Amino acid sequence: MTDSRILVLIPARMAATRLPGKPLLDIAGLPMIVHVLRRAEEANIGRVAVATDTVEIADAVTAHGGEAVMTSPEHPSGSDRIYEALRALDAGGKIEVVVNVQGDLPTIPPADIRAAVALLDDPEVDIGTLAAEIRREEEHANPSVVKLIGSPTSGQRLRALYFTRATAPYGDGPRYHHIGLYAYRREALERFVKLPPSVLEKREKLEQLRALEAGMRIDGAIVNSVPLGVDTPDDLETARKILAKV
Repeated sequence: MTDSRILVLIPARMAATRLPGKPLLDIAGLPMIVHVLRRAEEANIGRVAVATDTVEIADAVTAHGGEAVMTSPEHPSGSDRIYEALRALDAGGKIEVVVNVQGDLPTIPPADIRAAVALLDDPEVDIGTLAAEIRREEEHANPSVVKLIGSPTSGQRLRALYFTRATAPYGDGPRYHHIGLYAYRREALERFVKLPPSVLEKREKLEQLRALEAGMRIDGAIVNSVPLGVDTPDDLETARKILAKV
């Protein structure tokens, strides 16, 4: 049963440079954005909507039974886009948790979305996210693989201390690949989007550091694998092969 206090938002725009128009590209008979919508609906945690600045994306979503909300094309980030969508869909302030699911994750497991939200059961946590242990040797030093550095708390979760593109932490032990899905308390999202970009955020080019530098707590649920992000034609073909089997 879904929770009326939770809103899942999927920001989507057409301006990708490496794979133009990717939200509407066909994967196993459906636009990619509809696959992401389905995964979010299957999580069964709350209301789901796509936040977009493109009429064609909104039309594709509604044609497949989903909800879309139009937002400004001027937003610098997905966080700003979902904040506008939140205000448009819930002016009365009843929503308590906002989940940001990237629109290019057509294979995201619904259970992983639920895992990020479950972190907010701890009242000390402002933002929940995801991480998976790095198992491929070449990823440890790859700056495109963002690492979550954190202290284990209980079970399969980490309290985030830092996020970096560097190979860290040093020494023996696991390193964790950060997965950019976020579950925000409403007040945390409101605070976050009003903060200016922080020093380390600009240096690492990682938006989540803004929250840490402001003293906000981010916890990460450890999940089994990193979902495929569709950024290139090769990624698209991989997604088509995966979802053709479903």
